Amino acid sequence: MAGDHVVKSISFNFNGLTHGVINNLWTCMYITHTEAVKAGAKAAAIACVASAIPTLLGARAIPWARANLNHAAQALIISTISGSAYFIVADKTILRSARRNSFHEQMENQSAEYWPF
Repeated sequence: MAGDHVVKSISFNFNGLTHGVINNLWTCMYITHTEAVKAGAKAAAIACVASAIPTLLGARAIPWARANLNHAAQALIISTISGSAYFIVADKTILRSARRNSFHEQMENQSAEYWPF
């Protein structure tokens, strides 16, 4: 029938990794992205306030800014700073988490146990 959907079985080759290791990988990736979103949102909120105050005050106090920066320009300045803060902090959080969860360190520990010489 036209409404029936066929779900195909997808198999991945994880080069002999056990089910527990694969679950740990998925858990680490999920937690990493969740932490990154939270940290990025906090940084964006702080950057929004920190950039809005001087932008709005400067647009009213400085004659050049009063003449050339309309409301759209002020909003663009504030949102650009907030967006860049979000992505910078989220990226740093993901990289820090990737270093913490890297397999390179685990592989060095395992090789020391199995190959002591």
